[in-house]
Amino acid sequence: MIALRYFSSFVKKKYLQMFEAFLHFIWKYQLYSTSLVTEAGEPISVISPGIHNRDSGPDFTDARILIGNTLWAGNVEIHVKASDWNLHGHSTDKAYSNVILHVVYEDNIPIYDSNGRQLDALVMKGKFSEKIYHKYYYFLNNSNWIPCEKDIHYVPPEKIRLWLESLLISRMERKANELKALLEPNLNDFEETFYQALAANFGFKVNQQPFAMLARMLPLQILEKHVGSQFQIEAMLFGVSGLLSNNFNDNYPNRLKKEFEFLQKKYGLVSMQAHLWKFMRLRPPNFPTIRISQFAALINKSSRLFSAIIETDDPKSLISLFDVSAANYWNDHFTFDKPSPGQKKNLGTQAIDNILINTVTQMLFLYSISTGAEQYRDKALALLSAIGPESNSIIKKWNILGIESTNAFDSQALIELKNRYCKLKRCLDCSIGLDLLKMNSKG
Repeated sequence: MIALRYFSSFVKKKYLQMFEAFLHFIWKYQLYSTSLVTEAGEPISVISPGIHNRDSGPDFTDARILIGNTLWAGNVEIHVKASDWNLHGHSTDKAYSNVILHVVYEDNIPIYDSNGRQLDALVMKGKFSEKIYHKYYYFLNNSNWIPCEKDIHYVPPEKIRLWLESLLISRMERKANELKALLEPNLNDFEETFYQALAANFGFKVNQQPFAMLARMLPLQILEKHVGSQFQIEAMLFGVSGLLSNNFNDNYPNRLKKEFEFLQKKYGLVSMQAHLWKFMRLRPPNFPTIRISQFAALINKSSRLFSAIIETDDPKSLISLFDVSAANYWNDHFTFDKPSPGQKKNLGTQAIDNILINTVTQMLFLYSISTGAEQYRDKALALLSAIGPESNSIIKKWNILGIESTNAFDSQALIELKNRYCKLKRCLDCSIGLDLLKMNSKG
């Protein structure tokens, strides 16, 4: 028999929450015995379990249940113990006055709604297979990389595929809505918003914040006026970044500094603090100096880059928009005044893929949501399918488990599955977890 264990108050509370969620799962998918009776002895026939409500109010709404000879339509509330009804304040809450059935694991006391009506209780103890609970408990408490690590191979590949497609769409919609926080203060200017998002992406994780600050302090509309002169664009970016505040020996940074002094007065530009930029623990090709110069080259190539992305249908042509290099000075430098072995500083394939995945496709999704034009969502998905899979610890581990990625569409979905479901032990919200639990619903 399943027993409610004696834990510390915190652990016990967490356990009870998990167990109540499990009872929701049993009720929602009707994984219980059909021989149901109320505690008063009246037979129960569930015509419809109702709609699972994840907001405030009863757990299931619009249920239809035959109790005795009476067909009831209304809500269902689920608790581990009947007394939880009073503990949660439902006895005085009018929102619970239309509850037609109280589903519990233990019926320890009679309960009443705000009108003084005693509710019919259905006790679930002994009404479902203990195998399904033990599997759920195992998922919650094992220390495997994912809870179902030893079981996932039982799920048909086509079901995994469908779930990954759904996860990818959810991930893209969530990321797009996060970008919306940039769009609104920019008065729905997609070019400026894309410019700011792109700048943050150029900083990758380490310099994301200073790059984002740089873009806010130096609007695209100013840089647009100087398209055709990568040098002037670079001067403004380096100047506002604060990285021209030193005295230099080399001619190139001194020329940049002089140009910036002129443009600074012209546009009233303000510089950041140079110390905000991180160089430590970065590979030299990822130094902010190199990324700023590459960013300048990209702006110079197409200041209205998002419009170009919108107008480009072929994924390969779209990718080629980001084929840029830092200024020639950087061929033998990683920082000002310090020569290095000669090497052209192209924006590499890995960096381009990162930008396409984390900025371009998300902006396309946001544009689709904002305009109602689904072709841009389709374009984003096609682009993800044209990009190779990401290579990181999460994807490598999925590969070991036999779930392989053929493109960025797959790898993004698998990252979403790991971080938003497996890591949080959300097996009851996961299509794979649900399938595995249902396999244990008999016996």
